[in-house]
Amino acid sequence: MKDDAKRLGQNLKKIRTKKDITQVSIAKTLGVDRSFVSNIENGKTNPTLSTITNLAKALGVSADELLK
Repeated sequence: MKDDAKRLGQNLKKIRTKKDITQVSIAKTLGVDRSFVSNIENGKTNPTLSTITNLAKALGVSADELLK
């Protein structure tokens, strides 16, 4: 399970930086604190399916893309 969280975080960061989107911007879109986004990227937090879906929408990608 920890590996899944780590992979999600790595994908999130890779996509976010490639699109030049900040953690602050994602956090504002989701209505969460920037540290929450950071914790996801570092594999410290296991987000809910709803959060994963919202992250994908904020990045303009499919949830699949974040989870692969």
